[in-house]
Amino acid sequence: MAASGPAVGKRVMSRVPRTFALALALLAAPATVHADDTSSPKRKVPDYDGRGRKPTNASDVLLWIPRVLFSPVYFTTEYLIRRPLGGLLTWAERVNAFQSFYDFFVFGPDHRAGFAPIGFFDFGFNPSVGVYVFWDDALKRGNDLAFHGTTWGTDWLAGVWTDRVHFGKRGNTFTFNAVAIKRPDHAFFGVGPDALESDLGRYGEEMVDVSGAFDLKPARPLEVRATGGIRDANFYAGHYGTDPSIEAESQTGAYPLPDGFAKGYTSVYEHLSFAVDSRKARPVSGSGVRLELDGENAGDVRSGSGWVRYGGTFGGFWDITGTGRILSLSFATAFADPLGKNPVPFTELVALGGDGPMRGYIPGRLLGRSYAALTVRYRWPIWMWLDGSLQAAVGNVFDEHLEGFKPSLLRLSGALGIESTFSLDTSIELLVGFGTETFDHGATVNSVRFLVGSNRGF
Repeated sequence: MAASGPAVGKRVMSRVPRTFALALALLAAPATVHADDTSSPKRKVPDYDGRGRKPTNASDVLLWIPRVLFSPVYFTTEYLIRRPLGGLLTWAERVNAFQSFYDFFVFGPDHRAGFAPIGFFDFGFNPSVGVYVFWDDALKRGNDLAFHGTTWGTDWLAGVWTDRVHFGKRGNTFTFNAVAIKRPDHAFFGVGPDALESDLGRYGEEMVDVSGAFDLKPARPLEVRATGGIRDANFYAGHYGTDPSIEAESQTGAYPLPDGFAKGYTSVYEHLSFAVDSRKARPVSGSGVRLELDGENAGDVRSGSGWVRYGGTFGGFWDITGTGRILSLSFATAFADPLGKNPVPFTELVALGGDGPMRGYIPGRLLGRSYAALTVRYRWPIWMWLDGSLQAAVGNVFDEHLEGFKPSLLRLSGALGIESTFSLDTSIELLVGFGTETFDHGATVNSVRFLVGSNRGF
């Protein structure tokens, strides 16, 4: 006889899932069918407290505005994602598929170790496939190990080794990271606010980064992260499909070879960031404000020069219904300045796009000495450990210290996505986005982004 839903759930809930496939096991709930559902009409719910219906207030009326605007998003997530997924999970629970699947990928006496296949696809770049391996409480309690390894042929290899040590009563951690990447398909469009989509050139990178980071929470609203490490990077003419290499594109006069491309760099860096966040974790209301400030100092041991990067983000969050449906508005700015005679390497400039504030652009689309971006975002829960996100942003990169800033040089970006929220090391994400040229060039949409995968950062 198949195991019941609660019995399976008790075993699975013994640890937080580390992959999306394992998280799905927690979402299943056996359906209950009542034979007498049609035997009598549904009775009206009595007014037990005698206070009548709750009166309609201003927030109830205003709530209809985002409901109407986001109704296409709601129907997509509700009828194309949540309900079909719920039916699939219920069926899988009835045939006991989840327990067999879970036991195959997660093992050990307390299910503290396991593995899972991973993959990542970002439109306009090579895809990647690989494996994610983890071991919680490895060798001693509070020491978690994880490894990501992905590839797409011999010229596309990446690996990340993470050792995270938990200490203290506030969730403090020390994380050791070792990253090695070799890939040939990075995109470069030039530097500055006027970089054109038509100037795309491809470059390859071989990079090794070893770092240690303390994440401290001295008080509930305050978070501090201190990182130190060394990064070695070298570049070469890349390739992807029929796109020209960065060297070939530079020979047409579109732009000179970017700073740091020819010789690479080896930087020793220190990074410090502070965040003050008044919000509380679910299920408490997510309304509040967050301020982030960060700075990084780096020195290139090859050339003897260095650079600094610094910036901040301030955002306000409104939990519209008190159930995790959050509307936010944030402003972000960042700067990169050279220390010494040599300019900042192009991969160390500040960037919009990718995982930055304007996610409708692909990684590398916008690079500059500084940027400013204003983003409005609506985030809502779809299921346990699964959120939807809709965002629109306006901004651009500029010369040093926002020199040359003009409203006509701003761009628009939009993105609709679904993302899991259960793990620090890996996540499932589906995102569709777009970016435009500057208002000077008509703000025409000429950049489209589509990504889906179970790992990020490669």
